[in-house]
Amino acid sequence: MLDMKNKLSIALTFFLLAVLAACKKEISKIYYEGGTDPVLTASSTNVSLEPGQEANTALVLNWTNPNYKFTTGISSQDVSYVFEFDTAGGNFKSGKKVVYNKLPANSLSKTFTVADLNSVLGNDMQLQLNPRRNYTINVRVGSSINSSLPLFSNAISFTTKPFAPPPKVEPPTNGTLWATGDAFSSGWANPLGTPYDASQQFTKVSNTLYELTVNMPGGGGYKLIQIQGDWSTQYHALATGRSWDAGEFEKKDAEPGFPGPPSAGKYKITVDFQLGKYTVVKQ
Repeated sequence: MLDMKNKLSIALTFFLLAVLAACKKEISKIYYEGGTDPVLTASSTNVSLEPGQEANTALVLNWTNPNYKFTTGISSQDVSYVFEFDTAGGNFKSGKKVVYNKLPANSLSKTFTVADLNSVLGNDMQLQLNPRRNYTINVRVGSSINSSLPLFSNAISFTTKPFAPPPKVEPPTNGTLWATGDAFSSGWANPLGTPYDASQQFTKVSNTLYELTVNMPGGGGYKLIQIQGDWSTQYHALATGRSWDAGEFEKKDAEPGFPGPPSAGKYKITVDFQLGKYTVVKQ
């Protein structure tokens, strides 16, 4: 038989277990349950893009709410949206694909003016616009919350004939362009003396495209000037994504310059004001 001490010990154990069970709180976990693919519709499948009508509405895209759900119900979190544009047959994987992310959170509609859409097709997708030609463009919308995998809508198609939009960077006023800096034999001379005023002058291929093939010693940096002796109207490379062989640039008296190639040799520098991009290729 149990003595009084053991009985009290057992009673106390059962009491403590009962108290713990009563105090135990059930912690509810919240799980993400997904959403519904947005449904995208367009105001037209034949979009008119014409110079002089830049302020007119070209295309209106509408889509449905993906209704993201958690175990607690419909999500109240902000939903982010992006458009993906691609040429017909590209399946949103081609080199022409563009991701357009200028959409406010929770928006369900976007109106593109002629200028807006023409810039996406001409400057961002880099379609061939000279001469003008018809394109079939596919577009879809993607939605996401936090770090969730995006949900993509159906793809819709529209045909249009884009025209050359204004250049991203203002071309040289007088149609002249030179390179100067310690990436060249001239050093940072401005104005450039003989023979560099000739050997470091770009050839104007078109109003927005300039090319220069020149020997470079390797290393250093350079800038582009459109007026001899004037730094205020120069062009310099943008720091983001800048490399010696490719990048973007702008018209501004600022740093950084364009980086020179790592080794000596003959190089072809191409400056595209329409797209605001430069490339450097060893010859």
